[in-house]
Amino acid sequence: MKTTNAATAYSRGVFLAVAAAVAYGTNPLFALPLYADGFDADTMLLLRYIPAALLLGGWMLLKKESFRMGWRELVGAAVCGQLFSLSSLFLFLSYRKMDAGVASTLLFVYPMMVALIMAIGFREKSGAKVWIGILLSLGGVALLCRRADGAAVSGAGLWLVMLSALSYAIYMVAVNRSGLRGMPAVKLTFYVVLFGSLLYLVRLRFGVDIKGEFNAPAWLNIAGIALFPSVISMTCTTLAIQRIGATVTAIFGALEPVTAVVIGVTLFEERLSVRIVLGIALILVSVVLAALDRRGGRG
Repeated sequence: MKTTNAATAYSRGVFLAVAAAVAYGTNPLFALPLYADGFDADTMLLLRYIPAALLLGGWMLLKKESFRMGWRELVGAAVCGQLFSLSSLFLFLSYRKMDAGVASTLLFVYPMMVALIMAIGFREKSGAKVWIGILLSLGGVALLCRRADGAAVSGAGLWLVMLSALSYAIYMVAVNRSGLRGMPAVKLTFYVVLFGSLLYLVRLRFGVDIKGEFNAPAWLNIAGIALFPSVISMTCTTLAIQRIGATVTAIFGALEPVTAVVIGVTLFEERLSVRIVLGIALILVSVVLAALDRRGGRG
C-alpha cells in the first residue's frame, strides 16, 4: 500500500511539474505584446505579481486558510520572494537584448545549477537517469539556441539569462531545503509573490514610473501573465517540489523552452527547422528519463 501511495504521489508530482513548466513557458506570449504597448519590465512584473497576490489571497480567504506565519517562515518567504522576483526581472530584461524564444531556451541551464547546488551543498545523490537527462536536455537547449533565422545571442542578454537561471535555481533549492517545504503551496506562493512585488514597487518609485498603454488587449495580457506564469506555475512548482524534489522538478522545466518554441512557431510565425525538432526531441527524452527515475531529487 505504501508503495502504491508513493507511486501515486510521484505521478502527481510529475503532472504538477509539467503543468508548472508549460505555464511558465507562456511568459513571451503575454510579455511581447505588452512591450509593444510601451510597458517596461518592472511595470509588467508589478502588474503580474500584484493581481497574482490578490487572486491567491482571495482563494485563501474563500477556503478560510490561515495567513499566520512564524518569523523564520516569514523571513524565508521574503528571501524566496526576492529570488523569484530577480529571476523574473533578469529574464524580462533579456527579452530586450535577444529573441524571447532564445532567452527562454537559455534559461534552462537552471536544472544543472539546481543539481550542482544539491550535490555540492547538500551531498544529494541523484540517479544516473537524472544526470543523463540533464545532459540530453542541455544538448537539446544547445540546438534550440541556434534558431532557424540565425538570430545572434547577445552577450548582455546571455548574462541576464544566466543570472535569471541562477536566481531561480537558488529559489528552488531554498523551497526544497527550508522549513517552507511543508507549508501549503497556495500560502507559500501568496507570500512569495507578495514579497516579490516589493522589488518592483521600489524600482518604480511606488508607482510613479509606471509605463504602458492600458488598452483592452493590454489588460487581457496582464491577466494572462498574472494567472499562467505566476499563480499556476508557482503553485504547481511548489507542489511538485514537495512531491518529487527540486532536482527532478527542475528537469521537467525542460518543457519551458519547448513551450516557447511552440508559441513562436504557431503565433509569431517562426520557422520550425530540423535542428529545432531534434532539440525538442532530446528535451522530451530527458523528461521521460526524469519521470522514470525514482531516486533523484528526493533529498
